[in-house]
Amino acid sequence: MRHFDAEATRAALPFAALIEALRQQFIEGCEVPLRHQHAVGQDLTLLIMPAWQADGLLGIKTVSIAPGNAGRDLPGLYSSYSLFDAATGQPLALMDGNEITSRRTAAASALAASRLASPQARTLLVVGSGRVASLLPEAYSTALPGIERILVWSRRAEAAESLASQLRRLGLPISAAADLEAAVRQADIVSCATLSREPLIRGAWLAEGSHLDLMGGFTPEMREADSAAVSGADLWVDTDEALRKSGDLLLPQAEGCLLLDARRGDLADLCRLGPGEAHRPGRRTLFKSVGTALEDLAAARLVYGGRAG
Repeated sequence: MRHFDAEATRAALPFAALIEALRQQFIEGCEVPLRHQHAVGQDLTLLIMPAWQADGLLGIKTVSIAPGNAGRDLPGLYSSYSLFDAATGQPLALMDGNEITSRRTAAASALAASRLASPQARTLLVVGSGRVASLLPEAYSTALPGIERILVWSRRAEAAESLASQLRRLGLPISAAADLEAAVRQADIVSCATLSREPLIRGAWLAEGSHLDLMGGFTPEMREADSAAVSGADLWVDTDEALRKSGDLLLPQAEGCLLLDARRGDLADLCRLGPGEAHRPGRRTLFKSVGTALEDLAAARLVYGGRAG
């Protein structure tokens, strides 16, 4: 059984290769049962996410999520990933689930944005400063080479400044934004990766033809954008699970602002299109993701080397 620590897992998942692996996996498909979700105490959520291909690999990710860790100066998410031969059950590898989760989350939204955002998009706004948010500038710049300017906003101004400084050292054209509304109004693409339970993005702020990614909220109580931001856009999801589990979509439905059949398609549909093909001039687009074990399996296959045994 092979072991891939965080460094080895990260090194095996460059964004160009990962984005392509996700595209191929969404087209190819795999078995993805509903995730198991359990509340553990007052401030901890446990997720168990399996996926497999009967003639290939089987993977199981376990994730613990503790939003209160921000006040403990700890990451809000920990996870591990176990890979098996799907025919024999033989354990093949143990990988760092944090790296798989964060990198595939950023890559999936960048992949969707490459299909949904305007080909003329030049300014990206990242909302958040955590693990996933820190990866979005590189992921989006890989998928959308036309990006020329990147802004980052966080509730804690010092966190945004720190992230911007860190990424500038990598050669990315990034700066911290102090005013969220002003930054949203300037952006062609707004990408949110937070654990917010209250709307951060207002529909009234979004420019005509802009693209909004919401990837932080994965429960009915979590929300990153208001109903106007959702109801006024062409809606796409990673999977239909987003329609059932995301507060960003459930709450507008409850308010009568969004119909259940409003979505135009999912990420598998987008993967069958070319860059920019799902963008309609003058229309805002929205991609809502809650994550899927298919993405984890695609990333794990890449880490392991694509071998079935």
